[in-house]
This record gives sequence, C-alpha cells and structure tokens, in this order.
Amino acid sequence: MPHPDERRTAAAVLVIGTGAAGLRAAIELAERGVQVLCVGKRRRDDAHTVLASGGINAALATMDPEDTWEQHAADTLRESYWLADPRAVELLCREAPAAIEDLVRYGAQFDREDDGRLTQRYFGAHRWRRTCFAGDYTGREIQRTLVRRAAELGVAMRDDVYVTRLLVHAGRVFGAYGFDVEDGTRWVIVADAVVLAAGGHTRIWRRSSSRRDENTGDAMRLAAEAGCRLRDMELVQFHPTGMVSPEESAGTLVTEAVRGEGGILRNAAGERFMERYDPERLELSTRDRVALAIYTEIAQGRGTEHGGVLLDISHLDRDLVLRRLPRMYRQFIDLAMLDITSGAMEVAPTAHYSMGGVWVDPETHATDVEGLYAVGECASGVHGANRLGGNSLAEAVVFGRVVGAEAARWSAQLDVQARDHAAIAAARDEVDELLDRRGEEFARPLQRAVRDLMAECGGVVRSDDGLREGLARLDEVAARARDLEVRPDIAGFDDLAHASDLHGSLLAARATLECARERRETRGAHNRVDFPEQDPALRANLVWTADGTIAAESIPGPSPAVAALAGGPELDLQGRLLE
Repeated sequence: MPHPDERRTAAAVLVIGTGAAGLRAAIELAERGVQVLCVGKRRRDDAHTVLASGGINAALATMDPEDTWEQHAADTLRESYWLADPRAVELLCREAPAAIEDLVRYGAQFDREDDGRLTQRYFGAHRWRRTCFAGDYTGREIQRTLVRRAAELGVAMRDDVYVTRLLVHAGRVFGAYGFDVEDGTRWVIVADAVVLAAGGHTRIWRRSSSRRDENTGDAMRLAAEAGCRLRDMELVQFHPTGMVSPEESAGTLVTEAVRGEGGILRNAAGERFMERYDPERLELSTRDRVALAIYTEIAQGRGTEHGGVLLDISHLDRDLVLRRLPRMYRQFIDLAMLDITSGAMEVAPTAHYSMGGVWVDPETHATDVEGLYAVGECASGVHGANRLGGNSLAEAVVFGRVVGAEAARWSAQLDVQARDHAAIAAARDEVDELLDRRGEEFARPLQRAVRDLMAECGGVVRSDDGLREGLARLDEVAARARDLEVRPDIAGFDDLAHASDLHGSLLAARATLECARERRETRGAHNRVDFPEQDPALRANLVWTADGTIAAESIPGPSPAVAALAGGPELDLQGRLLE
C-alpha cells in the first residue's frame, strides 16, 4: 500500500542532481521542448559545483593561437596515463568551445582581456593556456548562470529531495523513489528517462574537499543497485592542496589557480621541493605528481607541525592576489585568520575527484540500464588515472548537453513505459525498514569510521596489506550498520539522509578497495608501494559489479592526429617518485 504521505509526479525526463551537469542536461531538455523535472538533495544554488574554483578548459586559442582541440585531447589522454576513453575525450575537447559559447550566451561573466577576448591561463600539465575563469569563483559563476537559465526556461525543480532508489523494470528505468529531507514526504517520480548527475564519492576519505553531506557515493549505489557496472573506482584524484588547519576545515580545497598564478611549494625547512620531483614543470606539474611529492615530504619528516607543507604567494603583488584569487584570500581570512598576501598557507593532499564511476557509453553516456544516463563526477571514462585541472567543469557542461539530447531522443521514441508496482513497493519498504530501526549504532560515527579506514588503507599510497586491512575493517562497519538507529525529529529527516549516505559510502568504499587491490601497478593517482611500476597489461579499465566481480576492459586507440600530438603511449616519468 502507498505510504500516507507519499506523492506521485511524472515527467518525460527526471534529472537527479542540480549541479552543473544536471542543470545543463535539464536546460538542453527544456530548450528541446521536453518536460523535465530536476531534483537535488541540497539547494540548487549551493550544489558542489560552487566549490570549483580554478577554471574551465576549452581550446579557444585566445591567448595561444597554436592551441587546438586535438592538442587538448592529447594532453588529456597523456595525463590520464592512457586509461581515458579516447572517444569520450575527443568529444569533450571538440565540443568544449561551443560549451563556453553557450555559457557566455546564458550570461556567464568570465575574465576578459582589455580587448574583450576571454582570458585563459595555464593549469598544470596543459601545453597551452586554455583555462577560462571568473576570478577563483568559476564554479559559482557557472552554477549561478545555469540556475538562472533553467529558471528562464521554466524548468521544474525541487530542492531537498533525497533519491533512495532508481525504479527499474526488466532492465529499463521508469523513475525514482525518494523523500523530502525537510518533512519526510515520500516521492514516487515516474519518467521515460532518468539522468543521474549526483556526484562522486570523495567524501568517504577523512580529508576531502567535499562538504560532509555530499559526494558520499550515493550516485554509485543507486546505479549499482539498479543493475549498472562501475568502472575504475580505484582511480581517485587527491588534489595536492587542501587546508590542514584548523581541524574543522581540514581538506577544504586550495585551488590549483594559486599555483597557476605563481605559488611556490616549500617544506618546513624552506626548500622548494618540487625541484626534486619535476624540475621542469615544478608547481605546474600534474596533480598526481604534486600530491605524491607533498605526501612524500610529509611522510619523510619534512612537513609542518600540523602535517602539511607550505604554499606561498606572498611574493606576488597584493592587488594581483586580491583580483585573481579573491575566494582564497577570503577563505583563509575567515577559516584560519591568515592573510595569504603576507604569510604562507599550510596545505596537504585532499580527496578531490572521482575519476571512476558509473560505466557509460563514451559518446552517449548511456548506462547498462535502458533509459538511464549518468553524467558529471558520478560517470567514468573521461579522466582515466589523472584528471587535468579545468576538465571537470568542461565535462559537466559538454556531456550535460549530450545526455540531455540523448534522453530527449529516448523519450520521444518510447512507445510504452511499464511501471512496476513491485519495484515501487520494494523502494517504499526499504525506507520504512530504515525508519523502523532502533539499534545501538548511529550513522555519523560509522561514516567517520569509513573515512578513517579509507584514509589509512586506501589513500595517496596503497599496498596489498593495507587494502586487505581496509576491506576487513569495512566488513566490521557494515556489520555495525545493520544495528543502526534512525530517528527523525522535529528538525527534519537528516538522520534518514545520513543513513542513506552511509549505505552509499559502504558500497563505494568496497568497490574502491577491491579495484585498488586488483590494479597491481602504480599509474597516475593510483600509487602501489608494492607495485611501483606501470604494468602494460593493466592499461585497461577495471569494471566492477555489485557481486564483487571485476573484469578488465580494453581501451581503443585515439584518432591518428591526437595520437601524434600525444607523443605515443609511453609517458616520460622523469621527476616522478616511485615509492
């Protein structure tokens, strides 16, 4: 029987997630005249996208006329350690300039040169300047622009809706089930197609650039339980620079733009240590190299009192810092009482981006479930073993448009959409069962236990012993989670959301640890102390299913033009620490 506070609604396409990827998909659908409903578990103007500071990539050649989309693709593939799918990468880089044009047409205010050209700057490992930006508020500006455009188009949106299960019948999605975080109202949403744009899983590490109630792996859980495979879950980018203190702010991102503008990394002894790890690119080296270098300096006893290193921009002109890095200036004033124009920032690696995620078709982003698409950080295929800074926002808007068009096509050709009452009842019972629990455990401490074990056993540097320990500890947390207490109160249904987040984290952590054990090599952001070399046999994607099966999937080669620019399959590892 339906729950007494259960509401039903319908849309041609349901979009789950109100960040840049979800909003761009919804906008594309609305512009095509398709009825769309967009839901998110937090306010649309406060989606995770607002934390993306540094910029968005596109080969516009406004600053460097030599740049091309083929070179952008070559840089992306090379720095992915050849684990990115060339078909997805080439589509991304080819369409990125048009995606920037769309944002400008919607009213985005990017920085410009005096003659009106969009300013572009270097980010680490880019051959040319191709990163557009809005100070260091780029994500916030893009989010603001997309929210406004969606409103102009009349896109139906609901905040504070937590989706607990995708509704599937005979391998085809027909909607989703969830609840209102504020008042607990249940929602049954039926749709011809569903776009999953609900973020990654980096919050399952102790030090993370994500806020505590986002990127907990719920998108991966929704997809896996619906019948999707996950790919490359072990490939997680640890951004080199997150705040170290105060403790409550640990992990908060210090944008790569700080290094892009000339910031210098020094250890506690004052040494510019990147000269040891990448003497040519220094602080503009790839994120995986810089993160490993910082980790090594700390591990070998050259870190600061709080377990970090120093990032210094005090040598730069104060007005330049305030103009180009206003967010970072304000962040350190507000959180650490530090004026970064006169003192060095204390930083350490922080879990920042899920490069793996839901298996999707490289060009359509369709999943294993008919009518279900995944886009943004919850999807996989674009970044491989190391993501270029600035590519995540580009991915969101480029593939947001792609999946919007694909979902519109799917809805238009659908003759009949079956609605399985048993699937709805199972989703309802799942929430009822959680609410009925009166155990001895609470979700928050168990979430912290997951973050602790992931930091200690599956962090920047990994080993088989550590990964096996992590899986054993994860089993213990999962057992404790069966004795959970879930008790909403007058303040809302956050307790139910925390319990659902925990279940997402448990699945995402297991997939990550199991795939990390299987990848017995060091490649990109995946560092195995017991397997310090790349293994040519593992130049493949690892595909995980919910039963724990892991299969290697071969990767096709890039187009001849991109392959030539990428310089062949072998990477120059000069300066890379093999620990």
